[in-house]
Amino acid sequence: MSIPKIIHIAGLLFAIVAGLVTIPQAALVIAVIGLVGGYFIAADDRTLFLVATVALVTVAASLGAIPAIGGYLTDVLTNLGALFSASAVTVIVVTSYEKLTG
Repeated sequence: MSIPKIIHIAGLLFAIVAGLVTIPQAALVIAVIGLVGGYFIAADDRTLFLVATVALVTVAASLGAIPAIGGYLTDVLTNLGALFSASAVTVIVVTSYEKLTG
C-alpha cells in the first residue's frame, strides 16, 4: 500500500472516529492530515475533488433531522468536510505553483 493511500485512509478513519467520539485537538489533527493529503491528489482529479469538497461542505449539516443518528452523521460529515477543505487548500496552492512555474 502506498503512502498517499495510507494518508487518505487514515484521514477518513480519523474524521469518522472523531465524529463519533470526543478526541482532544481533533480539528488540528484533521487539518494537518488534510493539508498533507491534499498534496497527493492527482492533477487529473483536482477539479472533481474541489467540486466534491464544495458539495460535502454544503450538505454536511443537512442530516441532523434524522432521529437517533442525525447528530452523528452531521458530526462525521462536518469532519470530512474539514478534512476535504484542508486538502483543497493544498490542492489550490499546488495547482497555482504548477501554473506559475509552468
